[in-house]
This record gives sequence, C-alpha cells and structure tokens, in this order.
Amino acid sequence: MKIQLNGLPIDTTARTLAELLREQQMDAGCVASALNGEFVPRSRYETQPLTAGCELEVLSPMQGG
Repeated sequence: MKIQLNGLPIDTTARTLAELLREQQMDAGCVASALNGEFVPRSRYETQPLTAGCELEVLSPMQGG
C-alpha cells in the first residue's frame, strides 16, 4: 500500500506502525510518531493499524544547542 512517511510517498507491506518501523529500520524506542496528525503512544505501536493513504511522521529526538 502507499502511505506518506515524513512527507514522502512510500510503498509498504506493513500492517502496523511497529511493522513499518522495523521495515524502515527505525528503532521504535527512540522515536515519536504521529499518524494523520495524532500522536501515537509507544504502547500502541504493535497494534496501531496503517491504512492506504495515511500520513505518518516519525521523529527522532535531537541533541545540541
């Protein structure tokens, strides 16, 4: 299915947010996610379904000053 990941269109076979993070080689413990503009708690990553056309933002914390 086609989704938007951080503003870019991608094709994925992932059915959940956790599957997508593994597929994209992103560490679920080190990111924050929003699906269609709504924050997704880390506790829901394994069960949060993805649908065609959804918009996902995955952000990593940054350090510095």
